[in-house]
Amino acid sequence: MTDPSGTNSEQTLLRPDSFRAGLWQRKRALAIIAIVALALIGALIWYLGSKPATSGKGAGAVGRSGKPAAAIPVGVDSVRQGTFDVYLFALGTVTPLNTVMVRSRVDGQIMRVAFEEGQMVNAGDLLVEIDPRPFEVQLTLATGQLARNQALLENARIDLVRYRSLLAQDSISRQQVDTQESLVRQYEAAVQSDQGGIANARLQLSHARIVAPITGRVGLRQVDPGNIVRAADAAGIVVITQLQPIGVVFPIPEDVLPRVMKRLRAGDRIPVDAFDRAQKEKFASGRLLTADNQIDTATGTVKLKAEFVNAGNTLFPNQFVNMRLPLETRQNATLVPTAAIQRGAAGTFVYVVKDDLTVAVTPVKLGPVQGEISTVDSGVAAGAKVVVDGADRLRDGVKVEPVARAGGGA
Repeated sequence: MTDPSGTNSEQTLLRPDSFRAGLWQRKRALAIIAIVALALIGALIWYLGSKPATSGKGAGAVGRSGKPAAAIPVGVDSVRQGTFDVYLFALGTVTPLNTVMVRSRVDGQIMRVAFEEGQMVNAGDLLVEIDPRPFEVQLTLATGQLARNQALLENARIDLVRYRSLLAQDSISRQQVDTQESLVRQYEAAVQSDQGGIANARLQLSHARIVAPITGRVGLRQVDPGNIVRAADAAGIVVITQLQPIGVVFPIPEDVLPRVMKRLRAGDRIPVDAFDRAQKEKFASGRLLTADNQIDTATGTVKLKAEFVNAGNTLFPNQFVNMRLPLETRQNATLVPTAAIQRGAAGTFVYVVKDDLTVAVTPVKLGPVQGEISTVDSGVAAGAKVVVDGADRLRDGVKVEPVARAGGGA
């Protein structure tokens, strides 16, 4: 086109839409440049933060500040060698060796109760006295009946002697003698029956005095003086429980039964200890008596029974106690504090403190564990130092500052 001045040159026209497009492109370029710059700065910061510390020969680890990294304080203890007792633990129930429900063997009225509830009684001690007068009357009647029949028997025997003399003189018939002999035998039988009646009356009279059949502790009485008791009563009068000695029944896994039975058959006196629920206080020490004759298929356990002298009455019937039974004794076992045992994806391991005060992850094969002490079949040897406190902050090769554990070596 030709401009108003008459010159032949083309003039570029600036439209609003083209201006906005150019402005948008410039902003887009600035945003890309800013993003790239931020990414470079972040990568630089990450690189500086994750750069491993350098260390020189004979020098400690160096942090980002250039100074040696501080050692991590940890509690350590020594691996030792010694005798280790392997115990079997189980929950047991205190069971009396004898428990008796005292009942009346005769019917009658209670005249006197001769015991106090909770009292210790000996076998033969009087517990309850029932009105004896009805039984005394029965004894009197039986005695009188016996005296009557004894007199008739004596008279019949005298007549029999007389009849036999007359028969020898052929003064009476044989039939009369035979009849008299039969009468004598009847009276003899009556006398024997009367003697049995007297014995029964005396027995019933003795049952009017109810005595303790065993030595033990009486419980709460079920009847009071003046009550009528009968031999058919189900409730009884009182329960006596033997406390000395006393038994404890507890189950053990069937897997360890062969070892226990081997010692029982050999006649070993296997000691057993009874503890409280927290296994802190020992109630009593006793011995293993026997094992049950069958395994419970539902639980895979078998019941054992132990006996305790229980001199101080520390064990009470139906009380729950923790039982400890020694299974075996390991000589020259490698002993490691249980606190040093760590568990990971690869199994059990310990942190061993080396001479340069760095730790090494050492896999171990565990044996029996008893509370704070564990046995190790392989992995570490006696004399090694292991970490028992602060292991959660460690990894292989970390520098540590050993702190001796209370009661252990550094």
